[in-house]
Amino acid sequence: MPITVNIHEAKTQMSRLARAVEEGETVIVARAGTPIMEWRSVHPRKPLFGSMPGLFGDDWEQAFTEEADAQVRAMFDDDLGVQ
Repeated sequence: MPITVNIHEAKTQMSRLARAVEEGETVIVARAGTPIMEWRSVHPRKPLFGSMPGLFGDDWEQAFTEEADAQVRAMFDDDLGVQ
């Protein structure tokens, strides 16, 4: 949820708002209650593993099967010349 502030508050709280933007927040600056600009980071924060449950669906566990393990092992064995 973005942080919404008026222009006067944005001027007086610039450092605090800049830290919030660095941490991934979006700041909406308004004049008389009408949004006029949006501040957001030019380098968005990378999500931490596990911080977005359900994003990749529930079928990811199917990737970890005996068949997949054998295929991966075969790729390494081939590179190492193992028979």
